[in-house]
Parts: sequence; structure tokens; C-alpha cells
Amino acid sequence: MASRLEIDQASIIDNDTNLQIEFTAEIDGEERDFAVKYAVLKELSGDDPEHDALEIFERFSDEICDACAEAADQRPTASVVLIDETDLE
Repeated sequence: MASRLEIDQASIIDNDTNLQIEFTAEIDGEERDFAVKYAVLKELSGDDPEHDALEIFERFSDEICDACAEAADQRPTASVVLIDETDLE
């Protein structure tokens, strides 16, 4: 598994049009772009993320970081690593 990733807090965007949280993170010394679907937030929290997506993202950031690191390993050439509920363990 890849090293723990560090999210650039200034890059976090709630893209409510595409129903995802987008951000840049550094992993193994490389910057990568990620998008976490609202379905992941709902799966983790049990709540609809429609109005609280950023709060849910922050609350479950450890689990999300783990899923992102694993997905980045599995998809090394993706321009944006998209995380959906199938990426949760």
C-alpha cells in the first residue's frame, strides 16, 4: 500500500454539481488529484451529504485517506483518482 497521503486543505472543493468532494493530495512525494463521491460520504456516515458534505468529509478523513491511498496505488495513471463506494473496505 502507498504511503499515507497528505491532503492540501486549501484545495478541498465541494462540487455539488457532480456530487463529489475534490482535492489535491501529496502521496509518495507526488501531487495527485482526487474526487470522493457523495455516495462514499453517505456510506461512511449513514447521512445524506447534500448539505453537510464538507463536514462529513472532515469527520471521516482518516477512512477517506486510506481509501484514496489504496485507489491511487491501483490506478497510478489516472489523472483524477475517483473514489466511490466500491473503494471502501
